[in-house]
Amino acid sequence: MNLTDRDKRALMLLGVAVAVMLAVRFWLDRQGAAPVVAPADSLQTAEARLVQVRKLAAQAPARRKQVEALTAEVAEWEKRLIAAETAQQAQAQILQILRKLASAQEPRLEFRSEEIGPVRPPAKERHYAEALVTVSFVAGIEQLVNLLADLAAQPEALGTEELSISGANPKDKTLAVRLTVAGLVPARLAPEARGPGSL
Repeated sequence: MNLTDRDKRALMLLGVAVAVMLAVRFWLDRQGAAPVVAPADSLQTAEARLVQVRKLAAQAPARRKQVEALTAEVAEWEKRLIAAETAQQAQAQILQILRKLASAQEPRLEFRSEEIGPVRPPAKERHYAEALVTVSFVAGIEQLVNLLADLAAQPEALGTEELSISGANPKDKTLAVRLTVAGLVPARLAPEARGPGSL
């Protein structure tokens, strides 16, 4: 079989094309293989993570002590909650405390009215419910200040929720006071939230 010059040139170009294709293929394979060498990076990442885990492990005893201290502090604080079996019993205790404080004032305060308010369920950021009691009375400024100071000094978790003051007798310098006190109670004493279709 005789090859013409044209056939010889075509075979030569074919050989060069095959050589170029093999070179390109070999080069691309090497380029694709380069990222696989990344275990060095993952090794460094693993070492960094190991260092971080060791730091956390070293902090664990200190964190455990912090948690224990906070738990003890919360338990001590929860002793201030008004302990009662029902919301009505808790509100009766608040009213009893207010009566005791009123009778300790000089001269003694007399409540004109006593109202048992609702028990508010805990808000999202709180874990305790609030029992409300409202009393109305006439008092001198000093008596009112002393009553509020005595209320704040109680061991129970009590606070002034609302205070409304108006003049009662300008001659005697007395004030008509309406005081709403909130006491913290366990969340279980709060009424269940009802859905729109419930009775």
